[in-house]
Amino acid sequence: MAHIHLEDGAFTIFWVLVWTLIAAGLLSIPLYRLGGVRIPTRKLAIAAMCVAVGFAIFQVEVPVLGGVHINLTPLMGILIGPSLGSLAVLVINMFSAAVGHGGWGMIGANTIVNLIEVLIGYYAYRFMRTSLKAGRFSSGFWTTSLALTISAVAVVGIVTASEIQDSEQTRAQTFSNMLVIAAANIVTGVVEGFVTGYIVGFIGKVRPDLLEDAEGVGREAESTTTGAATDV
Repeated sequence: MAHIHLEDGAFTIFWVLVWTLIAAGLLSIPLYRLGGVRIPTRKLAIAAMCVAVGFAIFQVEVPVLGGVHINLTPLMGILIGPSLGSLAVLVINMFSAAVGHGGWGMIGANTIVNLIEVLIGYYAYRFMRTSLKAGRFSSGFWTTSLALTISAVAVVGIVTASEIQDSEQTRAQTFSNMLVIAAANIVTGVVEGFVTGYIVGFIGKVRPDLLEDAEGVGREAESTTTGAATDV
């Protein structure tokens, strides 16, 4: 999947602030939606598991074209929803920066990239299951592949716009070089699509209740203390 592995100092302070502020603005939406909402203990446990698994698999990097890896962010969106999923990827990026997997200044940019994956993973999967009546495997595969393709394009845009300090490459040259990395990430995204499809299919057989929110069923069972349905 797409992830910006640049260290601190690669972007100027201006661009670090730009991506951080954009990420903060996007994250304010799930924080607002979760405010005052009683989140079921089961969903919190699943979110914690997603953070732990996501952080662990983030660190398993295939040394191809700057490094690619699978982190199952679209699956997180499917399992815990867009709001908790958004906060989960923020925590994962902070933990990853703490161990040197991308600089602290990349947290904002990487969070934007992962938010794209979580949100498309959830809403595209929900659309395919509820509107198109597609199977779980095909829904997981296509939504994950789509999410990771768009996030790979987002990485190209972010790095090209920001430029890399002390690099002699022009924006056009950076763009051309980033397209090669994007292609590798898209191929990896297809692989992750297969993985997600099989995982979703398996969960659907043994614990279909974990997919109820993303599949648009059983939403009245999880409500706030005021009676409003949760959508986390």
